[in-house]
Amino acid sequence: MDERIIYLDNAATSFPKPRGMLDRMLETYIRLGVSPGRGGYDLAVEADEQVWKARQKLARFFSAPDPGRVIFTSNATEALNMAILGLIRPGDHVVSTRLEHNSVLRPLYHLKELGWLDYDLIPFDGNGLIDPQEIAKALEPNTRLVIVCHASNVLGSVQPVVEIAALCRSRGVPLLLDVAQSAGHLPIDMSGWGISAIAFTGHKALLGPSGSGGLILSPQLDIRATRFGGTGIESKSLIHTQDFPHRLEAGTLNLMGIFGLSAGLDYLEEKDYSCFWQKEMALIRRLYRGLSSIEGVVIHSPPPGKETVPVLTCTIGGLEAGDVGDILDGDYGIAVRTGLHCAPFVHADLGTGDAGAVRFSPGPFNTNEDIDQAIAAMANIVRQTNC
Repeated sequence: MDERIIYLDNAATSFPKPRGMLDRMLETYIRLGVSPGRGGYDLAVEADEQVWKARQKLARFFSAPDPGRVIFTSNATEALNMAILGLIRPGDHVVSTRLEHNSVLRPLYHLKELGWLDYDLIPFDGNGLIDPQEIAKALEPNTRLVIVCHASNVLGSVQPVVEIAALCRSRGVPLLLDVAQSAGHLPIDMSGWGISAIAFTGHKALLGPSGSGGLILSPQLDIRATRFGGTGIESKSLIHTQDFPHRLEAGTLNLMGIFGLSAGLDYLEEKDYSCFWQKEMALIRRLYRGLSSIEGVVIHSPPPGKETVPVLTCTIGGLEAGDVGDILDGDYGIAVRTGLHCAPFVHADLGTGDAGAVRFSPGPFNTNEDIDQAIAAMANIVRQTNC
C-alpha cells in the first residue's frame, strides 16, 4: 500500500498547507514576532502595520466596508460566540436553522437555559436548503438576530443568503453569516449582500494555520465586549476601550496565526482560488458518481452543483460510520471524518442521529487517483460486509 495518506478531511482542516504559505508565515514571524501595538519601538510598529495589512486583505477578500471592523479570533467558534453573546439581551428572540454547527447551537441553548432568550430553528429541505420565507414566518417583534451557515459542513449545500439578507434588511434584523465552510471556496460579498456580520475561520479553505479566524462587522452593527483586558491603548482607564477593533480584542493577538492567514490569502489570490474550487468540485462529482454506483452506499448530500461546496456525506448499510472510518484509515490509508460533525440536528433529520455518517471533503492537492482509491475502498468495504 502507498504510504502516502489520502487526506479527505479538508472540511475540518485543510491539509497539507502550501509550503510557500508556511515559509512566508515563519519568515515574517522570525523577523517581527513581538507584541503588535504594545510598544513604540520600530519592530512593534512594523508588526502592528502587518496586522493592519491583514485586516485590509480580509476586508477586500470579503468585500467588507471597514478594515477597522475586522476582529481577529482563534476560530469561527470564538467569532460566533463573540457575536451572539455581544448582541443578545434578556428577552430577545433568535432565528437560526437546523443546519447549524454546535458553535451556534450551544451558545443559543446556553442563553436559553439562563432565561435570556428563545429561538426557532428552521428546517431544511431534501436538498439541504433553507426557504427564506420560513425565516420570514419565524421572525417576531423581539427577534434580535438571524444566524445562518452559508454552507453546511455535513451536506455541502449553500444557502440562498442574498435572499435571506434582503429579507432581514427589510425587517431590520441583523444577519450573522457563518462562512466557515464557504470562505475560500465561494465569493462572499458582505457589502453587496448587506450582511451585518461574518464569522470565519482561517484553517479550512483559506489555507491558514489552526488558531486563526475572525469576526467582520458592518459599521451599523453595535456589539458590546464580553471579554476585558489589555489592548495597548487607554491603559489608565479601568473601562475597556470602546474603539474598534480593540473593543473585541482583549490581550495579545495570535501574531503567527495572523501572519499565516495573511500568507494564505496571498496564496489564494496568486493561484486564483476559484480554480481550486472548480478542481475540488470536479473531484467531488467524481466521488459522487462512483459512490452512487455502489449498492449499499447511501449518499445524504445533494448532487454536487453550483450551489454546493466540496463535501459528500454518506453511510454504508449495516456498518457504523466510525467503523467505516477506521477501516478506511487502517486498511487503505484514507483519512475521513465520521460521526455527527458537531451538527446534531442535521443528522437527526437525516436519520443518522445515533452514529452519524462518513464525510469526504477533498482539497486543492487531491487527485483523481485519490478519489478512485476512495471509491474502490468503499466498494471493497461493502463487498466484505455482505460476504
